[in-house]
Amino acid sequence: MTRGIRHTAVFSFLLLAALLVNAVRVQVFEADDYTANPANRRDVIARYAQPRGAVLVGGRPVTGSRDSGGRLRYERTYTDGPLYAPVTGYASQTYGTSLLERTEDGVLAGTDDRLAGFPWWDRLIRRRPPGGRVETTVDPAMQRAAYRALAGRKGAVVAVEPRSGRVLALVSSPSYDPGVLSGNGRSVTAAWRRLNGAADRPMLNRALRQTYPPGSTFKVVTAAAALETGLVKDLDAPLDVPDPYTLPGTRTRLGNPSEGCEHVGLREAFRLSCNTVFARLGVGVGVRAMAETARRFGFNDAGLRLPSPVAPSTFDTGMDPAQLAMSAIGQYDTAATPLQMAMVAAAVANDGQLTPPYLVERVTDAHGVTVGTGARGPTRQVMSPATAQQLQELMAEVVEHGSGHTAAIEGFTVGGKTGTAQHGVRNEGAPYAWFLAWVRERESREPVAAVAVVVEDAEGVREDISGGGSAGPVARAVLAAGLR
Repeated sequence: MTRGIRHTAVFSFLLLAALLVNAVRVQVFEADDYTANPANRRDVIARYAQPRGAVLVGGRPVTGSRDSGGRLRYERTYTDGPLYAPVTGYASQTYGTSLLERTEDGVLAGTDDRLAGFPWWDRLIRRRPPGGRVETTVDPAMQRAAYRALAGRKGAVVAVEPRSGRVLALVSSPSYDPGVLSGNGRSVTAAWRRLNGAADRPMLNRALRQTYPPGSTFKVVTAAAALETGLVKDLDAPLDVPDPYTLPGTRTRLGNPSEGCEHVGLREAFRLSCNTVFARLGVGVGVRAMAETARRFGFNDAGLRLPSPVAPSTFDTGMDPAQLAMSAIGQYDTAATPLQMAMVAAAVANDGQLTPPYLVERVTDAHGVTVGTGARGPTRQVMSPATAQQLQELMAEVVEHGSGHTAAIEGFTVGGKTGTAQHGVRNEGAPYAWFLAWVRERESREPVAAVAVVVEDAEGVREDISGGGSAGPVARAVLAAGLR
């Protein structure tokens, strides 16, 4: 009998040990898998059991929470939802999160370890700290000015502070109210289908996720390459470029939007936006040097974050001379986001230094105690200060005496570059209107802001659409709002 008791005790011990091993396996090694399993509703219920932290613009919350009384209790609310949707994104019980709501989800939901005094203890007792706050760099006056100036037209505006890289405005139009996606009822499903099926794609963040042919605004990059490589040493020295210019290896003759481009210098070619001159300069610089210059400005960078992922702006590195000529004037395969072109304008304004843009100033706990700052990249030298100052001179003349006069602001120095980008089959689509600009006080070299504007559906007949006429006034409104 004693032997039977001993065997029973050993067997019971083995069963207990197996139970403990399995418990450790489930709770330690496979805990994340169970947590992520769609069938496990505990984490989802816990996530919405308390109000979500706020996203702040200008020190004020533009998001909030309301008590729905359901199992997924707290639903997200938005103040001026369409105005700030390109910044905040959405937070939906049904469709998840996007933009800042996604990248800063840990802070906003209260799961970030930086919000807990003793993270391991909070995890052990399953206590979740209140959601923290995310303070953005956005200037509410500039954001509102950009939104109003676009007036519902398809397009985007990005404004940055050249020295710091702070994003001052981030607007995509048309926009949507992310609040209609909060919750999990039938109305949310209907809103999701309606927004995703809309022809004007209001949920597309055109500022960060849409690339466009930059057109003549890319001539800033081509001019920088020509000056940096020494192909052009004197802004006023005549260049041996005919009008029209026959693309290398072809019979295609490239013309200009205005007269007076034959054998002019870089200064006049920039003011008149001569396609022939910049196409010829691109060929003279060569693919390798053009691609390297574009890379330094940020093209072909798949790792750009704001902290949301940004679509890469592209400059082809394997072109023949004719294709290179067209790429040098912002056509062929050259494509850029509005954020990328704002970076180009900022680098020029900042004497050739490019500070990577960032959108999150700092994150705090629910009581306002700072627990971290937004990710910020190191400043890099894109071009020499001498080249940048020459480009500043050229861009200022475009506003003072050229097609960018619609962006002029009394009492300040404004530099700009217009662009009209062809697209569509045989370039039959309505051109995109572009404008790059920066502003500074006349007594100072300190740049206040740089901006890029693109308008997809500019008003007017096709021949009358221009960056200066359609996008220039938008840029002026945004820069002026930042100066008040």
